Amino acid sequence: MNEQTPDIAPWRDPMMPGAPLLPQPGWSIPPYHRWTFQHMREMTPTAQVWRGPGPVMALDEAPEPLGGLSLRLPGCDGSETLDAFLDRSWTDGFLVLHRGRIVFERYMNGMIRRRPHLSMSVAKSIAGTVAGILNHRGVLDLGAPVPAYLPELAATAYRDATVQNLLDMTSGVVFDESYDTPGSHMQKLGLACAWGGGGRSRPEGWPETIWQLVLTLAEQDGPHGQVFRYRSIETDVLGFLMERATGLPLAELVSEVLWAPMGAEEDAAYTVDLGGFALADGGFNATLRDYGRYGQLLVDGGRRGDRQIVPEAWIEACRFGRGGRFEGIYAEVLPGGGYHNKIWQVDRSRGSFVARGIYGQFIFVDPQAQYAAVKLSTWPTPLSVPGAVQTIAAFQAIGAALEAA
Repeated sequence: MNEQTPDIAPWRDPMMPGAPLLPQPGWSIPPYHRWTFQHMREMTPTAQVWRGPGPVMALDEAPEPLGGLSLRLPGCDGSETLDAFLDRSWTDGFLVLHRGRIVFERYMNGMIRRRPHLSMSVAKSIAGTVAGILNHRGVLDLGAPVPAYLPELAATAYRDATVQNLLDMTSGVVFDESYDTPGSHMQKLGLACAWGGGGRSRPEGWPETIWQLVLTLAEQDGPHGQVFRYRSIETDVLGFLMERATGLPLAELVSEVLWAPMGAEEDAAYTVDLGGFALADGGFNATLRDYGRYGQLLVDGGRRGDRQIVPEAWIEACRFGRGGRFEGIYAEVLPGGGYHNKIWQVDRSRGSFVARGIYGQFIFVDPQAQYAAVKLSTWPTPLSVPGAVQTIAAFQAIGAALEAA
């Protein structure tokens, strides 16, 4: 993680309307992401996630001097303050909630309170939460095979996978998640989701939509339900499945069962592909405080006032339930942790967990400490094991300080 770039990107200065156009594809990667992650609705088609007509979840403010908190982070010599860590780690927004109150809030890189920020794979945890609500309502059977809801996928490697396999990323379906391998499934997804300029830059034979990509996944390299392997497409399959089960587009479904009942302050938005499908695995955009409200809802056991929005049993399963075993870099980031119901378990002994996405997006939740925190970032690389390890360690140190106060 290196020195920050200027706050206002020169290619989108409002005083220079004739500045060079952002590249297609390429606007969603460094260095352009420093601007575009806060302006996704200006870059690609989106669908509104309405906040609803109800009252906003109140967040009282009780500022604490956490910026000066001394941190000793893995891989760093000596200590540094939280402010210094945020400065060097490409932070766009940072929020700490304790006992339902905002105790620390920072906006950086030109970000402002009402502006939505892309969450990348934090979106997977949003989708998982919605699946938990639908399961509790009897709409979604987690033990059912995927084709029970999407019969078209009986012709794919998902024919014998279950909904729970999608939630835990333990299907045996072959999906190449590599960002750099030419022709990988992930590169095809990057264009199919319409972030890469839609049909303007697609190699011949590549899928035009996410659904078309899903239909090509015919290979299986292991039994379902045994080994965790990170496959972004599993969350998109879950998104299609929840749409089919409810008859609602994903953006409307999230609004109806989560975003509006939660008391979001602002509308959120999903990016959508050329077929109008919301990118369930990484296209969710919201404000810093509304990500914090989502974290606070989970701290509160899924309850807001007298209404149970997310089943408490679902949250407990996310905290302590067993998913597939980790391999490779995931074990480096979360040794002894786990992945269950689209949630990364940090410390199973206390039930802390995190939603996280590439380029440095995090929502950390520790119900035992009555604490949640959000970090929105634009790291210079998609994946950074040191960056993830240090960020989670910083979250834990903040929580320990709040508990001790």
